Amino acid sequence: MMLKERLNGLDLLNWEAPSLREDMPHGDMPGDKIVIGEEHEKKAQKIFPVMVKMLRELGSNKAIVSVFGGSGVGKSEIASLLAYYLEESGVKAYVVSGDNYPFRIPMYNDAERAAIFRSNALKGLVASGNYNEESRQILEELWKKESDPDPKMKEEYPWLEAYQVYGRKALQEYLGTGKEQDYDEINAIFEQFKNGKERIFLKRMGRSEDVRYYEEVDLSDTDVLIIEWTHGGNENLQGIDIPILLNSTPEETREHRRLRARDGKTDSAFTTMVLEIEQMELDSRADHAAIILSKAGELLRPAC
Repeated sequence: MMLKERLNGLDLLNWEAPSLREDMPHGDMPGDKIVIGEEHEKKAQKIFPVMVKMLRELGSNKAIVSVFGGSGVGKSEIASLLAYYLEESGVKAYVVSGDNYPFRIPMYNDAERAAIFRSNALKGLVASGNYNEESRQILEELWKKESDPDPKMKEEYPWLEAYQVYGRKALQEYLGTGKEQDYDEINAIFEQFKNGKERIFLKRMGRSEDVRYYEEVDLSDTDVLIIEWTHGGNENLQGIDIPILLNSTPEETREHRRLRARDGKTDSAFTTMVLEIEQMELDSRADHAAIILSKAGELLRPAC
């Protein structure tokens, strides 16, 4: 039976979300923590009927859905719930975690981000004519406290303006781009899936080098591939049928990261800057989303 035929048999007017199970589908990033709460369920239940209607309209037998938004906004949980609701409706789904596809493990990528920011910030400071022995010594202390990206520090040290502008610009040119993320590999997976390849090697990448490997996954009876990822709306991705944006703010995503223990520096000035840059990219891609859900759970697109 074709995907559209199975979905046509689903009565959305009388659909009720099934009770949760321990063996629900979830993302495939090693060691990732997923805690599904009531808010996640409410949002997934708001998205699901709309997503099903769009899947019906595709007319294809294989579909790819992207759930994207700010770091820690609940992408993993909502993607898991959408996959679970599909499976309970007779449609097989698989959740891909986009966090498996940076070129570097988190520790090394964080170091690369910091190095890009600081090296280019220093170049900018030199170019501005404000680099001298005094600013060098002050920067050494700011680096120890990791407060050099903090905009508030410009009040005390006005010369930090050039430093932060140059560093932030360089970081923007790295975050979420093909320099950081392996979009080619993900696009190849999407193409294989849509072409009906039954078994596909999918990457696994944890938080240390010894957790970097591939697993051959049987997708022969999988109808819908769901990718959950901050960069799931990026223009470099090809083949996504239904992009779903979960709206949030950098402040809200910081709290989510803290709850999920994504890193140990959720309140740092550098993390704040990274989240702000990511949010700018998300805002720029909002027009390309087929479904947009607000932080409060309001369906912004399509309008209710």
